[in-house]
Amino acid sequence: MSKTGKTEKTNAARLLDKAAVSYELIPYEVDENDLAAGHIASQLGEPLDQVFKTLVLSGDRTGYFVCVVPGDSEVDLKAAAKVSGNKKCDLIHMKDLLQVTGYIRGGCSPVGMKKPFPTFFDSSAMDFPYIYVSAGVRGLQFKVAPADIIGYVKASLAPIARKSGQED
Repeated sequence: MSKTGKTEKTNAARLLDKAAVSYELIPYEVDENDLAAGHIASQLGEPLDQVFKTLVLSGDRTGYFVCVVPGDSEVDLKAAAKVSGNKKCDLIHMKDLLQVTGYIRGGCSPVGMKKPFPTFFDSSAMDFPYIYVSAGVRGLQFKVAPADIIGYVKASLAPIARKSGQED
């Protein structure tokens, strides 16, 4: 928020504006000790499976790629490896996130990373008229039609999520 109380546009928001992608910027209160999607969903008053988190992975064949999964889920590493053309993959180390994407934990958006990476949204995104994804900073989410953001980042849809706590 700026001193005037208005929500300031992020670089990711400016990119969506330039591409004429329709969205709403939705602010929420940040808890530095709880950056999880559950906190965001409760702040927004929305279901956890409609608040998506952006995760960056590294594959053994293709290098970095992005998975966007519901807040109540984890990325299924086997499924992510398969759809991204890798034999195996893993989440990148938190210390590498800023250098690779330009974003910090809790503010990583699929829009406007330093470089365009192959991006995969969990298929469940299409179950909703709109979803929430980070707008590029902690405390701000995009409320956007899934097809619009998926089209903008040239993402693929794939079943890459599993409910938290399920085994591979």
